[in-house]
Amino acid sequence: MSVFISKDKELCVDQQTSRMADFGLYEYQEEVVQRALRGENIIIWLPTGGGKTRAAVYVAKKHLENNPGAKVAVLVNKVHLVDQHYNNEFNPYLGSDYSLVSISGDCDQKDFFGCEVKNSDLVICTAQILENALTNQEEGKHVELSQFTLLIIDECHHTHKEGVYNKIMARYVAQKLKGERRLPQILGLTASPGTGGAKSIKGAVEHVLQICANLDSVIVSSKVYAPELKKKVPRPRKRFDIVDRRPQDPFGDHLKFMMQFIHDFMALGPEFPVREFGTQEYEADVVILEKKGVTDRNRLLAQCALHLRQYNDALLINDTVRMVDAFRVLESYYSTKSSTAMDGTDFFLLGLYQENEVELRKLSGDARFENPKMGKLQNTLLEQFVQGGHSRGILFSKTRKSICCLYDWVSNNPALQRAGIRAAILTGAGNGINYMTQNEQKDTIRNFRLGSLNLLISTSVAEEGLDIPECNLVVRYGLLTNEIAQQQASGRARASDSVYSVVAQAGGREVRRELLNECLEDLTGRAIGEVQRMEPRDFQMKITDLQTEALLTRQLAEQLKLKKRSRFNAATVQLSCRGCFLPVALGHDIKVIENAHHVNINPDFERYYKTGGQPALKTFEDWEPGRVISCAACGRR
Repeated sequence: MSVFISKDKELCVDQQTSRMADFGLYEYQEEVVQRALRGENIIIWLPTGGGKTRAAVYVAKKHLENNPGAKVAVLVNKVHLVDQHYNNEFNPYLGSDYSLVSISGDCDQKDFFGCEVKNSDLVICTAQILENALTNQEEGKHVELSQFTLLIIDECHHTHKEGVYNKIMARYVAQKLKGERRLPQILGLTASPGTGGAKSIKGAVEHVLQICANLDSVIVSSKVYAPELKKKVPRPRKRFDIVDRRPQDPFGDHLKFMMQFIHDFMALGPEFPVREFGTQEYEADVVILEKKGVTDRNRLLAQCALHLRQYNDALLINDTVRMVDAFRVLESYYSTKSSTAMDGTDFFLLGLYQENEVELRKLSGDARFENPKMGKLQNTLLEQFVQGGHSRGILFSKTRKSICCLYDWVSNNPALQRAGIRAAILTGAGNGINYMTQNEQKDTIRNFRLGSLNLLISTSVAEEGLDIPECNLVVRYGLLTNEIAQQQASGRARASDSVYSVVAQAGGREVRRELLNECLEDLTGRAIGEVQRMEPRDFQMKITDLQTEALLTRQLAEQLKLKKRSRFNAATVQLSCRGCFLPVALGHDIKVIENAHHVNINPDFERYYKTGGQPALKTFEDWEPGRVISCAACGRR
């Protein structure tokens, strides 16, 4: 592995054993950091709650002590992890002896990242900040990988494909293959690299090797002290809380009747087969239909597809939470449509809903046909919270819509309120009514840690990375995820005698996926074992072959991308409203900010839109966001 470390001070591992104990490392943590202390590139594989970050802090501390002029970068893949790692781990242990700085897209230091790196011993930042600095050639902003002596990459299993981690490491690997020696040591952290979709041991081994190649690292785990690790991070008691299918679903049946009516109106030919309504597969189909409608400038097809997606969302919500939640989604969607209808297609779709609105409202309020999963979820929560007055739990669901519906249900459920459940929503940061700001995230997690909240209703944001107190209940509700997400969620239930519950329908895909993930988790462990048993020479040859192949593939892809871009002159590319196809801009009106955000800089653009509310967006160096906009002609956002 290609590592730059000063040679005047070699690490003496034997002399550091007592220091590790003083630092608070368990013996299994001491075991996994040994090769990193010798300057090797490694991936630490420990389960959620195993103390990967604390081990990384220790490696960073010894690296800074033993290498004069050393400089460390800690990369994270989510904004909220920047402050968490700084406040909870690195600053308490290193802040008194070294200069530390935390930088994310929400702070001004990002605009002078190069200067901050120059003046600091350790930088904690989102990977995108570093990627931007590597590509920005402006003085005070640009950095080189060679300026760092250690890169710590959190949740490093994301170092693949076109992810930002892999873009950074692609530069590293390219420089390594050219013979560059002044490259930082790599320390990756992961609870599971997964199998990359492979279901055979051969495919899983290839995936693990590819992750190792991307990170130019070996993967290490606890062997000698594995029993201590198992004791420190116990697995929760897993159970499947299964309910039978609804015997009848008149609300859902009525939605399907309306969807079929729209399909008949579209008069699609046999080249567009219809898959089952109320599934993710059907949603993918209507996304393709809408795209085709826009491409062909067929407004009937595009608008019908948009409305069908809303009905399909309602079916998915009806299957996940309450009927009334599904009805409210449609009610909200159609509340503004009458003021923006512009042709026969709009009036047909609006009229169809209005003609059936009363019947849908009536059916959604009929308790005889309510979702049986809600009753099972209620019993699961009550069982844990009634037993223990200090219970804490996380309820995972798939979408922001579903967790908002679940929060409303919990907050207005008399039995759950009598049990003392104090719930809050936790979603990813973003814009819109169903997103949270970073400060809102921090406040929610702090209240959960202090005990003023005892149930988080969360999307996948709470599965990975967030510093959340140990829970004695984790519920997976209506989720289809991979084995990595399942392991991350399961790892949140770390209190003694904790429960990991899967609430699902009998014969449903959630149970099948959960069982498959258990097999894939075992497959991941066996694949890592095979990789670790490879002869060092064979391993290194394989890694180099994979790196060379990836480099050639990237170079070819870049050539094709440049060729594709050169096909059209920006001044000849016309941008139109997706709703009514009105031309609103040309390609040369668009400016790219921070290599990621596209902004229309033509002042004439304001003629084509109406402004709405103020979005919660960060400001940039030379511009700041305005308001939410919609098409002046058709109202499409």
